[in-house]
Amino acid sequence: MEAVAKAKDRFAKYPLIFAKCSKQATLYARCVLLHEGSVKKDECGKEFQEFSSCLQAAAKGMKTRI
Repeated sequence: MEAVAKAKDRFAKYPLIFAKCSKQATLYARCVLLHEGSVKKDECGKEFQEFSSCLQAAAKGMKTRI
């Protein structure tokens, strides 16, 4: 049951991690919405990569993982 407790603790940190990356999330969402209905592969790749990198850095800073 220790694994379940660790997973719950990690999951509880997600809102904090996402909050630290709100700017990158907004930029990514804006890109997707601009291409609504016609998004092509890698069209918002740069924004997604920045968002993903931010999430990973925030998780590392909180000594957890995503």
